Amino acid sequence: QVQLVESGGGLVQAGASLRLSCAASGRAFSMYALGWFRQAPGLEREFVAAITWNGDITYYTDSAKGRFTISRDNAKNTMYLHMSNLKPEDTAVYYCAVQDPKFWSGTLRQAVQDFGSWGQGTQVTVSS
Repeated sequence: QVQLVESGGGLVQAGASLRLSCAASGRAFSMYALGWFRQAPGLEREFVAAITWNGDITYYTDSAKGRFTISRDNAKNTMYLHMSNLKPEDTAVYYCAVQDPKFWSGTLRQAVQDFGSWGQGTQVTVSS
């Protein structure tokens, strides 16, 4: 079982950058594909980005492409989301999660129900 803890959120102005971290405890972190999701008030949780077990393949939602970068350091049991050119519509609680191991970790899923071991989330607020 992997436990995840997000950090790095905060209040920033539009155009700024932030780097979120997702630290994992438990065994076999490097075996799993991982994802970032976000949830704004009153809206459903949505996919942001995902990364395969070895970091070779990444996938982004359209709104994140070109502005966000997902990465991982398996030696540190940590995943990152570097966000640049932030916009007010990026305001949300950001969560990291483990892709269900029933899916091969060399492929990437996007659906919330295909992920588990959710962290508690970190708030990102972007002011205009």
